[in-house]
Amino acid sequence: MSATIAEILQANRSGRSTPARTVAACLEAIERHADPSIFTALVGPEALGEQLAALEGRDPAGLPLYGVPFAVKDNIDVAGLPTSCACPDFAYVATRDATAVARLKRAGAIVIGKTNLDQFATGLNGTRSPYGTPRNAVRADLVPGGSSSGSGVAVAAGLVPFALGTDTAGSGRIPAGLNNIVGVKPSLGLVSTAGLVPACRTLDCISVFALTVADAMAALKAMAGPDEADPFSRPLPFGTPGACPPALRIAVPRPEDRVFLGDRQAEAAFTQAVARMAALGARIVEVAMEPFYETARLLYEGPWVAERYAAVGPFLESKPDSFNEVVRAIIEEGRRRTAVEAFRAHYRRVELAARARAALEGCDALMVPTMPTVYTVEEMLADPVRLNSNLGIYTNFVNLLDMCGIAVPSGLRPDGAPVGVTLLAGAGRDAHLAAIAAAFHASTELAMGATGRPLPALPAAMPRVAAGHHEIALFGAHLSGLPLNGELLEAGGMFLRQARTNADYKLYALPEGRVRRPGLLRVEPGGGAPVECEIWALPAEAFARFVDAIPAPLGIATIQLEDGGRVKGFALEAVAAKGARDITGFGGWRGFLAEEQRQREAAGISAAE
Repeated sequence: MSATIAEILQANRSGRSTPARTVAACLEAIERHADPSIFTALVGPEALGEQLAALEGRDPAGLPLYGVPFAVKDNIDVAGLPTSCACPDFAYVATRDATAVARLKRAGAIVIGKTNLDQFATGLNGTRSPYGTPRNAVRADLVPGGSSSGSGVAVAAGLVPFALGTDTAGSGRIPAGLNNIVGVKPSLGLVSTAGLVPACRTLDCISVFALTVADAMAALKAMAGPDEADPFSRPLPFGTPGACPPALRIAVPRPEDRVFLGDRQAEAAFTQAVARMAALGARIVEVAMEPFYETARLLYEGPWVAERYAAVGPFLESKPDSFNEVVRAIIEEGRRRTAVEAFRAHYRRVELAARARAALEGCDALMVPTMPTVYTVEEMLADPVRLNSNLGIYTNFVNLLDMCGIAVPSGLRPDGAPVGVTLLAGAGRDAHLAAIAAAFHASTELAMGATGRPLPALPAAMPRVAAGHHEIALFGAHLSGLPLNGELLEAGGMFLRQARTNADYKLYALPEGRVRRPGLLRVEPGGGAPVECEIWALPAEAFARFVDAIPAPLGIATIQLEDGGRVKGFALEAVAAKGARDITGFGGWRGFLAEEQRQREAAGISAAE
């Protein structure tokens, strides 16, 4: 099959194909691939017919996933299919779809089947299932990654354009890294987990695997939103990903904190990825990783393992022999944890979260290797606990710190193993991360998964403003990478493009307050000069709050752009320009700050002083 969501939509909507033919091609691809360990169950002809019939008479243009096949990890309910969690004795036939699955169906997507996993979603390697180990799509001797092994391989092999996984400790990212595909781990609570058999209920989230960032975000958008059936769901900003903002600040582990377990190829690959990000214009900020690593250790060495026992403890007590030996040993450890330990660990997690936020202050994202090294199936089976733990070094801390993440490929090693990076940010910044991840992924010029097909080019056209959003022109401290940009991101802001005003404006440096900022003043026609700005989009409600919070002497006015366009933006009261420094000649706030920095460096004054 090997098609993207965009390609399938175009074919189905144009009449070149139909949802029925698309589904048939998907099933043929599964049969040709001939790996019985990928799927635990396929949807039967009658149920597929019912899904296809539900699309009849509906407007394809109004269905964002019209006729797009997808697979579901076998710890998420699909009505009429068994939910086994890779434990046949546990299996039950679901009577209703999980909320996420139901929303995808309403968007026009077609469930094809259920995919294999490390039993009870306990593992990061993909070898802990009685249904076998799915064959890594890129290099067959490597582990496929887990626990969402079947979903990751199904996408990488081109069997389905997207698949649902879950991610508690990295299960939505490790299979992506090991199979040269994209894995989106959304903010906790963005997607309902109603209908998911929990692993650690406070940390679980439903994730998405796809061949491209755009595909993954299209699926995520269809699922996102609060759900009364899930008390852990919450309203979070979620907009359409825009263009990649300029002047990014990307945090990376400082060299002494980078862990590769002696794997020189993995180390070299990450160094190259950092250089690639810098080549895209990002400023690289090295940060200490100990708060993140200590948080990661809390997940399995601390009392959170008791959550796994809380999820399946009664079944384990009644049928212990139904469990994979390694999985059983991990879950049984939860019996020994006490409430006192849990509270102490919670206090420590909060302390570490504060340190982690401080380390990333002012940064757009933290970029880490998706995994520190790779292992063969043979190696993993010989040392299943220690090597599995190694895979989670860069993933285990993420949900404990309430972060969202996107794993994207970064290259292929000389030995043919895939390597990738994961971009991480605070909750609610999913779309912002997607814009950065898409630009990075496109720069690699890799094939998609194991399909051999090149990545589609990024759209040349500027992203459109989503319905219910308003454009705003920014000139100062809210620009990407500057101190107040985080306010935009937290409000669901989307970067659209860089621009300049026409020549009717002057820019002034205002007296310093909490944050340094400039003011834009309209003058007589041609009496000023073009001033650089960024155009962002904000949801209507956030736009209203944003405007209401603007301090005097700034306000909102209609800004005339150099290209003839008009957009609302920050403007300065004329009275405030009296006595203020005219900095129009620098071309914009960034130009002014850069010249200040140049003068400081020439005088031997550090930025900290």
